[in-house]
Amino acid sequence: MDSIREYERWLKSPLMTEDYRRELEGIKGNESEIEARFGSRLEFGTAGLRGILGAGLSMMNIFTVRQATQGLANMIASLGKDTANRGVAIAHDCRHMSREFALEAASVLAAAGVRSFVFDELRPTPELSFAVRELGCIAGINITASHNPKEYNGYKVYWEDGAQLSPANADKVLAEIRKTDIFDDVKTMPLKEAEEKGLVNYIGKDFDERYLKNVLAQSVGTEDVKRACKDFKIVYTPFHGAGYRLVPEVLHRLGFENIICVPEQMVLDGDFPTVKSPNPEDKEGFKIAIELAKKEDVDLIIGTDPDSDRVGIVVRNSDGEYVSLTGNQVGVLLTDYIISARRQNGTLPENAAVVTSIVSTRMTEEICRRNNVAIFNVLTGFKFFGEKIKEFEATGSHTYIFGFEESYGYLAGTYARDKDAVVASMLIAEMAVWYKNKGMTLYDAIEALYKKYGYYAERTISIKITGNGAQDRMKKMMADLRSEAPREINGVKVKAVRDYLSGERVDLETGEKTPTGLTASNVLYYELCDGNFVVVRPSGTEPKVKLYLLVSGKNQQETAALLDSYETEMRKLLQ
Repeated sequence: MDSIREYERWLKSPLMTEDYRRELEGIKGNESEIEARFGSRLEFGTAGLRGILGAGLSMMNIFTVRQATQGLANMIASLGKDTANRGVAIAHDCRHMSREFALEAASVLAAAGVRSFVFDELRPTPELSFAVRELGCIAGINITASHNPKEYNGYKVYWEDGAQLSPANADKVLAEIRKTDIFDDVKTMPLKEAEEKGLVNYIGKDFDERYLKNVLAQSVGTEDVKRACKDFKIVYTPFHGAGYRLVPEVLHRLGFENIICVPEQMVLDGDFPTVKSPNPEDKEGFKIAIELAKKEDVDLIIGTDPDSDRVGIVVRNSDGEYVSLTGNQVGVLLTDYIISARRQNGTLPENAAVVTSIVSTRMTEEICRRNNVAIFNVLTGFKFFGEKIKEFEATGSHTYIFGFEESYGYLAGTYARDKDAVVASMLIAEMAVWYKNKGMTLYDAIEALYKKYGYYAERTISIKITGNGAQDRMKKMMADLRSEAPREINGVKVKAVRDYLSGERVDLETGEKTPTGLTASNVLYYELCDGNFVVVRPSGTEPKVKLYLLVSGKNQQETAALLDSYETEMRKLLQ
């Protein structure tokens, strides 16, 4: 692509806004910046679009959003008028330009004759997933960059089942986008005209009630837990984002009367002024919340990310210090709690099933095995959880009760097909009360589970690939690992390699090949002879390789040492 020519085309376009034109004039003569913005496109993948805000083909702006929406509209139109009439639900978070992008998407859909249902203000991502299903829409659009820094925004597309686009449907949308010129082939309709024609409709707070009813239905708290809720204190932060209203609301409705919200972080602000990054994985973001918890003598802190699909918690340990629990730790706690509480309530189905990702803790398998509950592993991404739920419903083979990813994403129930921090916050809160009634904190609870099921530990490492050609070097790294699979890691023999791209598991001792049984994905999974696992996966949105270490040992010290040694060896291998 001739980046200079494309830059000049944007600069001269009559469609260019004054703000974007000034931004582009500010980089005139800066060839490296022009190349960065116009040398490549912001590619539409299975996660949609995600990029830094700004003018240019490789950035998030009204033109890249319009082009993506035109591609989606063309794909929907190809399915027939009846399909177009089902419409598209649209939501957004608190980020800069989120509302504007949502309305731009609605105007493009309207011009293509496709109805939309736009939330009147920001909403949690899972409510968008619920809306697609509840309203019978063909698709959904959510404008969000999740937990990314403030400079980013994103564009996620959902399909009629409420899950994010499958790889096959994402490819269809991408094919339409590539055929669509970003200026000449994109049509819009003024919003007022679209509203008058019934092509743009708005969803208000009355719809929240339908969503909250389904969330509250997932409560498994016993009567003694419900009675104790009113006296249990919680500090909550939405990190300036979409959980600010519905998370406290669902907790209040469950019976919690002492919810102390972090006032500075209840302010909706796309700059996220009180945190370096609005990511519940990062304890740094909880600094203000921890100070408030100390003042109020609180045992549990809950934080949800800007689009409220992920949740992190901070609890007090045995020394009274506030510590973060990992996504895996919260996942196994919730798995054990939901199974135990539902068995006590008499609501645990005989064919109950739990779903986790292939890079999440193996501890869940042991919990499910001992409780006679089926467990299924799927690829990373909640769209694959949605596919498994759909399979269960079609066959009647199992009843989904809970699923989670190590990246702080959880879902109970099937009303939505994406991770839901609202329902997770509710279940975490009532679980904390469940254990308090036993004289235990959640820190005590995870330690008790380790003693019962074995000590498991995990570590996720992101290795950034910097400089020009980062994507190509990342591809070569994965190709090299495939052509020459390591025979040992950290002095431990590799028993087998699962290549989810080829769909084969190869036993390195016997050479036997068996199918993985999962959709093709660029993931390498090493099974080690000591019972531990190492997983390598390139990011789908950024030039980085993610490394997952899944180990178990006799105690915390042993597992920590194992994680350190495996990380050292893998970093050497991936250099």
